[in-house]
Amino acid sequence: MYTVEITLKNNPIALSVQRKEQENAEALYREIANAIADGNTKILELTCEKQEGKKVSVLTSEISAVQVSEKSGASANMGAGFIRG
Repeated sequence: MYTVEITLKNNPIALSVQRKEQENAEALYREIANAIADGNTKILELTCEKQEGKKVSVLTSEISAVQVSEKSGASANMGAGFIRG
């Protein structure tokens, strides 16, 4: 399972959706990164493959970062990109 996390401006909690396949996660990552680079404000609706019915819509102008990570058993409880000691 792959998680795509979006960080919003002035919001400490990341939004996340999951993809079952790496290529689908990478494609979503590129879509979001391109929307940020485009600079035009639009609504981006994301769905989750892990939890049916989970949807989120965000304004692309409010996205400050996006990242992809693989969630495995050992790292499932850690936030992507962060080490907890």
